[in-house]
Amino acid sequence: MEGLALFFILTTALSVSQAREPLPIHFLRSLSGTGAEHSDGVSCLSWRLAVETYNIREWKTVPESCEDYMGNYMLGNRYRKDSKVVANEATLYAKSLKLGGDGKDVWIFDVDETTLSNLPYYAQHGFGVETYNSTSINEWVYLGKAPALPESLKLYKKLVSLGFKIIFLTGRGEAQRNITVTNLKNVGYHTWERLILKGSSEVGTSLQYKSRQRKVLVEEGYRILGNMGDQWSDLLGRNIGNRTFKVPDPMYYIA
Repeated sequence: MEGLALFFILTTALSVSQAREPLPIHFLRSLSGTGAEHSDGVSCLSWRLAVETYNIREWKTVPESCEDYMGNYMLGNRYRKDSKVVANEATLYAKSLKLGGDGKDVWIFDVDETTLSNLPYYAQHGFGVETYNSTSINEWVYLGKAPALPESLKLYKKLVSLGFKIIFLTGRGEAQRNITVTNLKNVGYHTWERLILKGSSEVGTSLQYKSRQRKVLVEEGYRILGNMGDQWSDLLGRNIGNRTFKVPDPMYYIA
């Protein structure tokens, strides 16, 4: 999408919406119908659905012909509405539970594209069409300017008020701890039980790493009542919790 001129609108809308009723991220009009088609003749809407339902796996990038469609989805209000449905269901579930009162009832959040949004970065890098570049994404992370996902922040605040202990479990490296703490606090995530980042000695896939970390939490006596992430690797494996919630993210895949 040429010259999107959306960074300032995106950041402003995300920031403002944390204080009042969520606003549209961007004023683009969503593509009508099923959206564009990529080279296999499958509509981009159908491709996105297959990604979100884990029917397409091990993919590397968003189809190039779907860049405009993906931009309209991510920056229009459909992405926000989809995220809101997930957060609302999580809230209803959380309110239905009776906590133990011993500080061991926890809710796990992923960070990137779950609690913090890297959409300002991806809006300038093809919405997932470009091949993953660890150098440029890390430069963005170290700016510490990722806005909160408004629906996730609202859920987080509700969970804290209900007495849940919050654990952030992220694939970010341990070297990014300080900037991650600063970024989280700056956008409204002020308290948590633990922030778990990936140590340099960790090996294997993200699914294996997060499974190991959850196993440690359970062995320490924590009860994982809820688990929310944007990747299936956040939600599959061992000790996934009593219930999982998948937030939308069709821009990249992590095994």
